[in-house]
Amino acid sequence: MAPSPYSKFDNSELILRDELAIDRTILANERTLLAYLRSGVSLIIAGVSIMHFAQVGWFWSVGLASIPIGLVTGVFGVFRYRLINRSITVVRRQLPRMKNPD
Repeated sequence: MAPSPYSKFDNSELILRDELAIDRTILANERTLLAYLRSGVSLIIAGVSIMHFAQVGWFWSVGLASIPIGLVTGVFGVFRYRLINRSITVVRRQLPRMKNPD
C-alpha cells in the first residue's frame, strides 16, 4: 500500500484543530454523497417526466437516456463516498488521539 499523504508530518501530538479538520472532512464527504444522490434522483425524475410529456421521438430518447445516467450518478456517488471514507479511516487510525488537557 502507498504511504499516507500525511506521513511527512510529525504526528506525535494531535491538536484540537487537527481533530476538527478530520471531522470537517468526514462531514464534507457525507455532503458530497448527498449531492450525488440528489443529482441522480433529479436525473431519474427528469427522465421520467420528459418521457411522460414528450411528443417528439427524439425528446423521448433524451428522457430515456436520463434514467440510466441518473442511476450511474447515484452508484458513482456511493462508490466515491466509500472510497474516501475508507481512506479517511486509515488516516484517522494512524494519528494518535488528542491528549486531554486536564
